[in-house]
Amino acid sequence: QVQFVESGGGLVQPGGSLRLSCAASGFTFSAYVMCWYRQGSGKEREAVARISVAGGITYYADSVKGRFTISRDNAKNMVYLQMHSLKPEDTAVYFCNAAAGAGTWNPKYSWGQGTLVTVSS
Repeated sequence: QVQFVESGGGLVQPGGSLRLSCAASGFTFSAYVMCWYRQGSGKEREAVARISVAGGITYYADSVKGRFTISRDNAKNMVYLQMHSLKPEDTAVYFCNAAAGAGTWNPKYSWGQGTLVTVSS
């Protein structure tokens, strides 16, 4: 079955950096656009970043543009999110998923457990 295992979250001070990882399995990873999403406490889940199947095209939410970088390794079925200049408003549980289509942020599969990022001094 399809599985996403996110890792790399933790507590970081404002201005700090973290690198999140997502191990995907159970589907043809290299055939799908991959996305990162996040959900803050009491908030709806929002899309953060997406990367094309070959990794050459990326898109970011305005709130993270210039600070976050998404990448992927199709040989390892992994997708990553490098986060710099973190702000308290980046505090959330972060999830990865495959996009349901090339032109949508809608997730294709059920969610993993996510990884918690807390930005606080």
